[in-house]
Amino acid sequence: MPTTTYAHFRDVPDSAWRWPSFSPAEIACRGTGAIKINTQAMDTLQALRDRLGKPLIVRSGYRSPSHNRAVGGAPASKHMLGTAFDIAMANHDPATFAEAARAVGFLGFGTYPRSGFMHIDLGPARSWGEPFPARATPFVPEVALAREVLADSRTLKGGGAAGIATVGAAGVEVAQDVIAETQSAILPLVPYLDTLRWVLIAIALIGIAVTIRARLDDWKRGQR
Repeated sequence: MPTTTYAHFRDVPDSAWRWPSFSPAEIACRGTGAIKINTQAMDTLQALRDRLGKPLIVRSGYRSPSHNRAVGGAPASKHMLGTAFDIAMANHDPATFAEAARAVGFLGFGTYPRSGFMHIDLGPARSWGEPFPARATPFVPEVALAREVLADSRTLKGGGAAGIATVGAAGVEVAQDVIAETQSAILPLVPYLDTLRWVLIAIALIGIAVTIRARLDDWKRGQR
């Protein structure tokens, strides 16, 4: 596995860096800034990035021996060889990530759900750590059918009230005319019918107002 070591990631020439999804600063030691470039490991990491189609947030790449000791790394950690990476799972499903990592050639896996990252390296094949909890599969929320929305719509209810009141008012007016022409004995009731007609007209106007308001509200909620 060819490797190249630089005292600091700023020393890496542009011509030596061929992994477009990453920068030397992301792979360098967090404690010292030094970097060891293992081309096979970096090629595999780039292949994983391309396969997933999402950014990989590198929590730890190369570690100098002193920094590895400071963070409690294993004495023979693959990080010191530049062949291991700790990747945050914030934007990945761990199961999908692990499957893709195996497919491109990573063999060593360490899972750290409490810290939110997964360790991957070039091997040998092994695994350790606690499993990540299963994540719920997101589904698109159901949208009610148009006829169901219509049945519950205040637009329909308000329009129905306005229609009934309008028909009622018209009926009262006709009844008032018939009574006035044919049954003079009950002419004293006509003023009361006139009052009822105006009450029904008021109800119709209220129903129309409710209908207009409901239409605007339903339109805003996408329930028309």
